[in-house]
Amino acid sequence: MPKIAVFPGSFDPITVGHVDLVNRALPLFDKVMVAVGVNSQKQTLYSLDQRLEWINAVFAHEKKVEVSFFEGLTAHYCTKIGAKYLLRGLRNASDFDYEKTISQLNAIVGDGLETMFLISQPAYSHISSTIVREIIKGGGDASPFLPPQIRIG
Repeated sequence: MPKIAVFPGSFDPITVGHVDLVNRALPLFDKVMVAVGVNSQKQTLYSLDQRLEWINAVFAHEKKVEVSFFEGLTAHYCTKIGAKYLLRGLRNASDFDYEKTISQLNAIVGDGLETMFLISQPAYSHISSTIVREIIKGGGDASPFLPPQIRIG
């Protein structure tokens, strides 16, 4: 049975930190599913189609990465596709506190779903999609925080 990890997020937009986490996880899994969570209550800056297009462009060269989207609980999505692992990045202690609780709940709801945490590389620990969106909204240059395949302008 293949080892499948789901890397869930809004990816609004995907950042170089996200890309680094996926690339570092690839040796650990047979497949990494980068899955955009769709939440109708959450206001996004970019459309689902745009985000999927960007993620597909970023990982076009990587056969072990698949891109998808889901609605509802992440744990239910993992069950649906046969994934036994969640991939999450940790930038700081606040991320850990939040992610630890979510991982414990996912283990129950997802019937033993394991969360694998990767610590952010120091070069990326200050980057979040939220901060990148604020730079973009403010008219700043967000290119240092975005993969080269993403052109915002």
